[in-house]
Amino acid sequence: MGLDFLDIGFFDILDILLVAFLLFYIYRLVKGSAAINIFIGIVIIYLLWQLTLLLNMEMFSNVLGQFIGVGMFALIVVFQQEIRKFLLMIGSTNFSSKKGFLQKINFSSKSLDDLAYLEDLVEACQNMGSTKTGALIVLQRNTKLDFVKNTGDEMQIEFNIPILESIFYKNSPLHDGAIVIEDAKITATRVILPVSNDRNIPLRFGLRHRAAIGITEKTDALALVVSEETGQISYIKDGEFRIFNNEKDLVKKLQNDMQ
Repeated sequence: MGLDFLDIGFFDILDILLVAFLLFYIYRLVKGSAAINIFIGIVIIYLLWQLTLLLNMEMFSNVLGQFIGVGMFALIVVFQQEIRKFLLMIGSTNFSSKKGFLQKINFSSKSLDDLAYLEDLVEACQNMGSTKTGALIVLQRNTKLDFVKNTGDEMQIEFNIPILESIFYKNSPLHDGAIVIEDAKITATRVILPVSNDRNIPLRFGLRHRAAIGITEKTDALALVVSEETGQISYIKDGEFRIFNNEKDLVKKLQNDMQ
């Protein structure tokens, strides 16, 4: 008597684990974006609602319940980009590949040795920036980018600095468009990316930057842009420009985001 709540079965444990996994993945999805504060606020309100139900505080629980019910429609608008990325991740998961599936749900992270090429990538961007050679580079993460890779030329080239610089050399037939890098391999060149329609993007940024913002809005990919006008390197994630202090700081941010 009084200890009935301790009678926990297998499906109760499974239920708790599934909810914990869902909350964890949503947190990973919105971490680093403005939506993270909204997500934390929603979790707090939900926990308060459950507490008021447990304490039989009918009036307060009814108010919170109505707020959560109506707020679900607003959440669809607020989290539309995150919901799109989540559905893209689910739709592009290859369940026949154990390794691929574990990478999708972020149970297996890449080691720093696997990401060593990022240092060379930033060095190549720096070299191209010094000569004002424009470049647009997309780094695939969890969401597969087949829908944009199909617009260009599929490749399987081991990444290195001379190869990257030769691709974006102004007289190269491959320099137009973006390239896609996946696991230290250049898997596509001359890729056409969806362009963002956000009118808040400053006019000084051209189509390369708009395309980088567009692909990172619609997927969880990362993008690097080298400006042909200024030689400046831009790092874009979740449709936003990410600030970095220097090349070493940029490498560190890329490594953290790619793990």
